[in-house]
Amino acid sequence: MQIEYSDIQKILPHRYPFLLVDRITALEPGTSAEGIKQLSGNEIFFQGHFPGKPVFPGVLQIEALAQVGGVALLSLEENQGKLPLFAGLNKVRFRGLVQPGDTLHLSTQITKSRGGFGFGTGVATVDGEVVCEAELMFALVEDKE
Repeated sequence: MQIEYSDIQKILPHRYPFLLVDRITALEPGTSAEGIKQLSGNEIFFQGHFPGKPVFPGVLQIEALAQVGGVALLSLEENQGKLPLFAGLNKVRFRGLVQPGDTLHLSTQITKSRGGFGFGTGVATVDGEVVCEAELMFALVEDKE
């Protein structure tokens, strides 16, 4: 199952510049999701993150992994209308630079989901090389609009 940008906006409560997933390329509801982020030199964060030697910030790589995990969790009917918030991070590792022109491949596996919490692992790669990985924890809270 592929989910395009406009449909991701219907699932996640994020908008530019904080929506960091361009497309979901695979989805197993509640279990896993894969997505991509095409990084253009025009991205706002490249303007100030090491001018002259732009690097995609690691914290945004983690956020992109979490957004892919959020899509996996919110694709379950019982979670629709909830907000996936970070509850914690463990074993975060940054293993390479991500720069303009790169395609960031994002893969998140949900390992456990119960009682309003989700747990998973995420791996981001560029050209087949791991650039970031982490254990992710989510709290699923009611959207009190």
